[in-house]
This record gives sequence, C-alpha cells and structure tokens, in this order.
Amino acid sequence: MTAMTNTISVRNVSKYFGDFMAVNDLSLEVAPGSIFGLLGPNGAGKTTTIRMIVNITVPDKGEVLLFGEKMSAKLQERVGYLPEDRGLYKKMPVGEQLLFFATLKGVPKVKASKLIDEWLERMAMTEWKAKKWEELSKGMQQKIQFISTILHDPDLVILDEPFSGLDPINSNLLKDIVQEMKARQKTIIFSTHLMEQAEQMCDSICLVNRGRGIVQGQIREVKRNFMRDQTEQKIALDAENVNGILDDQSLIKRVTKRNHLMELTLQEDANPQEILQRLVAAGTTIHRFEMVEPTLNEIFIESVKRTNDISRTATDE
Repeated sequence: MTAMTNTISVRNVSKYFGDFMAVNDLSLEVAPGSIFGLLGPNGAGKTTTIRMIVNITVPDKGEVLLFGEKMSAKLQERVGYLPEDRGLYKKMPVGEQLLFFATLKGVPKVKASKLIDEWLERMAMTEWKAKKWEELSKGMQQKIQFISTILHDPDLVILDEPFSGLDPINSNLLKDIVQEMKARQKTIIFSTHLMEQAEQMCDSICLVNRGRGIVQGQIREVKRNFMRDQTEQKIALDAENVNGILDDQSLIKRVTKRNHLMELTLQEDANPQEILQRLVAAGTTIHRFEMVEPTLNEIFIESVKRTNDISRTATDE
C-alpha cells in the first residue's frame, strides 16, 4: 500500500435484498491511520456496507477495494472484524477459542498463546481463560470477541457497535486500545448509532440514512458546513458585569441560561466580534466567549429529518 492509497474505497455500491434496497449508490473513502465513523440510525445500511467491505456479502453494483485491491484470502489476514452479533462457540473455553481464531489468521501457536495471555491480563479476564463462552456475562463476551478481532494485529479493524454491553470502565479501556492502534497507523472503522461516542473518537464520518451517504467528511468540516447552513448563530458566554450589553436586541435575539453559562442567540446579521468588543469596552470580566458548535447528534438528527422529509415529498408526488 502506497502512502496515497486509501485503506478502503467504496465506489457507487448498491445492494438489494429482494425488492428492498439496503445500500443505494454509496461511495466513501477511508484514509490510512484514521478512525472513520460509519454512522446512522438502525436499519440505515451500516452493517450491510461493512459486510460488503469484508466480502461476506457481494455488492450488486459498484466495487469495494481494500488497500487498493479487491478482497482476497491474503487481504483477509490484514482485517479484523468485530460484528454486532456475538458469534463465538458457546461450549468452547475462552482460551481455546482465541487460539483457534488466531491460528486461522496465520498467527503461530506459540506466539498466539503468549499474546492471548497478555490480552487477557490487560482485559482483567485471566481467571476466565478456562471458562466456557456461555458462562461469561455480555460485557465479558464482548471483551473476548474484541480480543479475537485484534489478536493477529490487523492493519484494518472494523468495529460494529463495539461498546454494546460494556460498562463505562471497560468502554474507556477499549477506547484507549483503539487510540493506541491509531497511533500505530492502523485504520479503524467504527460503526454506531451513538453520536457522542463517534464525536469523541472519529477523524472523519459518513452518515448513512436509507442506504445513502447523506453527510461525509472530517468532523470539523462537517460541523463548519452545518453551521453555515444554520440561520442562527449562538455564543457560549461566561462573564461577570455584562452591564446591559445583552439587552441590545439589534444584536441579540435571546439569552438562555445554562447553569453558569449564558447562550446568546444572535440576530441574523449580528457580528460576534462587535458583541465581544462592546463587552470588553464596558469592563466586563470574560471567562469564556466562543461560538457554539453543533454536536454530531444535532447534525445527525437534522440531516436524517431532512432526507426523510425529501423522501416523503418525492413519494407523495
């Protein structure tokens, strides 16, 4: 893989199940060494897209490239896939399962055994090595499945709802491991419908709804674009002695108090710099003054609503 080759290229891919179109002309590019969020509501087409990327499902149209090539047995060894549904063997002991999956991915048994012990220790699961899969809690099962996904040190790691069943402590542990993999130039695809997790972890995203990519790009750029489309600007202000500046309705439409902060909704043509200059000139003590960025959750809700409205309009016509 050259420096210019994306880890994943999905090009105009569509997938049907009978008359139902699960994925509709979807394209996306995932850069090497990044965390990419494949986001969307339940049933949006995320898991179908992932299954096409790892060659479990074949697209009806378009193509998928990994490391600049079509999927092959050799490339499979460079991929780790954690599906949303748990799929290990209920009656097989944990240690034996991990060894089995590691050898399937080409890891020698002696090396795999050492790695298994190291990962079980890090996950606080050593005492469960001889236990059967069915004896573990849901959170424990998720940690073991995560170990089986990364044990062979893949270059591409695909995580479909990876924090399902995990408490906050173990969720943070997995997040730390994912960030370590990124620091080692591994590429991670992170699929979820929980926007807060994606906002914390991802460099870039593709928001999918009804099988189509409706928002794509680096998170900072996605937020900037969304702010440009908004009719209202908002400022988060933490200040003392505002001296009536906020009463000027030619600049400020409304003031909403949020704990110790004030959220200022500006008039359409108001200049935030003018408000800041007036506050400083009036002798206001300012602890915080910044434009309020939309959260990924707000962008998610608004974007899905827009596309659903457009789809209903087209159907009515």
